[in-house]
Amino acid sequence: MFIVAMEAATARKIRVVVAKPGLDGHDRGAKIIARALRDAGMEVIYTGLHQTPEQIAETVIQEDADAVGLSILSGAHMTLVPKVVELLRAQGVDDVLVTVGGTIPADDIPELKRLGVAEVFTPGAGTDDIVDFIREGAAERHAAGA
Repeated sequence: MFIVAMEAATARKIRVVVAKPGLDGHDRGAKIIARALRDAGMEVIYTGLHQTPEQIAETVIQEDADAVGLSILSGAHMTLVPKVVELLRAQGVDDVLVTVGGTIPADDIPELKRLGVAEVFTPGAGTDDIVDFIREGAAERHAAGA
């Protein structure tokens, strides 16, 4: 009984950074996802609009995030996403689940995944699917790190 109580006391919420990189000024979808993650019991850090890849990577590191969701509608995903992944790797952060959401052409998805993106959610993706993916991905990463 004592061991179970200790495990429960040391368990922490999944921490997710939701970020809007670049000049894209439309954040309704990011806010909907942030709210769904929060309502699912996760701790969400929303960075706001117009974040640079450097700002996003720094936030992920400072917040000790389990996952980062990059919301991009501007078409700059093939520039901004690889830069965020590169900056995280340069800091030795290779255990953060990187996801992307937005208007991402199907032809670009395989390349984003090759670069290290765990999943790409396009318009119409269900919030439950996103919550489940992040929950499962964070659990796998925690198990691998334990």
